[in-house]
Amino acid sequence: MNRTRLFKKSLLAVTIASTTLASQQALAAGFQLNAQSATGLGRAFAGDAVIADNASVMARNPAAMALFDKTELSLGFESITSKIEVKNATYSVNAFSTSVPDANDIGDTSVAPNLHVIVPVNDKFAWGANVYSNFGTKTEFDDNYVATEYGGLTDVQSLNFGLSGSYRLDEKWSFGLGLDLIYGKGTMKRSTGSTLATATGGAVASGTSLVNVDSATGWAVGLNVGTVYELDESNRFGFSYRYSPEITAEDDKNQEITLPLPDMAEFSGFHKIKDTQFAVHYSIQYIGWSAFDKIEFRNLQGSALGSSYDKQYDWQDGWHYAIGGTYYLNSDWTLRAGYMYDTSAQDSRTSISVPDSDRQWFSTGFTYHIDQKSNIDFGFTYLMGDDVAVSESTSLPGGLVTTGVTATTRADAILVGLQYSRSF
Repeated sequence: MNRTRLFKKSLLAVTIASTTLASQQALAAGFQLNAQSATGLGRAFAGDAVIADNASVMARNPAAMALFDKTELSLGFESITSKIEVKNATYSVNAFSTSVPDANDIGDTSVAPNLHVIVPVNDKFAWGANVYSNFGTKTEFDDNYVATEYGGLTDVQSLNFGLSGSYRLDEKWSFGLGLDLIYGKGTMKRSTGSTLATATGGAVASGTSLVNVDSATGWAVGLNVGTVYELDESNRFGFSYRYSPEITAEDDKNQEITLPLPDMAEFSGFHKIKDTQFAVHYSIQYIGWSAFDKIEFRNLQGSALGSSYDKQYDWQDGWHYAIGGTYYLNSDWTLRAGYMYDTSAQDSRTSISVPDSDRQWFSTGFTYHIDQKSNIDFGFTYLMGDDVAVSESTSLPGGLVTTGVTATTRADAILVGLQYSRSF
């Protein structure tokens, strides 16, 4: 293997997947999306596995479908505007180093739709179907970014098609089971820049393609289970667990990317305070990000990696802690607010293109009841991340070339949701 090929391979080992999942992960740690409903968004998803104020609850806990006695429909969307900053960066190749202009516009605005339907069969059974997204990300660096092989374009999208059933055991206990058919689509492009070419004396030409996977698609199957326990009509608890599979996506050049997804578990509580118009609710959610240990690439045509490559990530499990309140103002208006603390999925491995950190959610929203059967929900969240000091580097075998980046990253986001719900 010649020196140019060695250099490309080692360089890619630290950069190829570091930008795989970046932008919409500003919505939640890792690349998780919380986009199931505008109602949940307005309370930072506190209590969402058990509140059951509309059909979107089935996305968090299939057992909660047993709480409805009429057919329910919810249809909505969530817009996600992420602001990602990479500042105070320095790029180095061997003894050469140079400052990197701040990148303040690598995030994106995207829209995540959702649709949920619950159909009670009788006082014991109900079934439901829905479409929404649990995971997704997009980030794009400028073509002239100095450390361009650490940037590039990444666009990962997913859709979850769900079919669920619930069974009411008695007045206290209900159980649910769901099947998830997950569609994934991804594009990832990386190439070398002029700064790298100059620093290596032309050993690596500017514009050399490292990865060019375009619109790879694939399907996978997951499962979710849940239960609800009702103390009385004003107090109940819910628990759910979701198994998430690996997704292998393939493009029209037979290149494959295998992406592991995390399992999730959630405990929620809801309590309507006696003789008041106020309720308090809360959730604790576990996200098994330690399953995201690596991304596998196969049959990488035209790249420096040969036919296969595995990139280590070694993320850690994450947690959400959310608390919220709902005020039932009158027959027309319901007001809500919530706060969530969201822990980072990254541990010791960090990247300028994955500005992951602990995050805080500040949320508010309302429901306007058009009539007794239909309503409109609005939710708003400001998501605030932390500044994170990032340092990445890699060395060629034998110490021929060392390349690296140091920087400070930050990811904030604004989320807005709108939803229509109706009973039949």
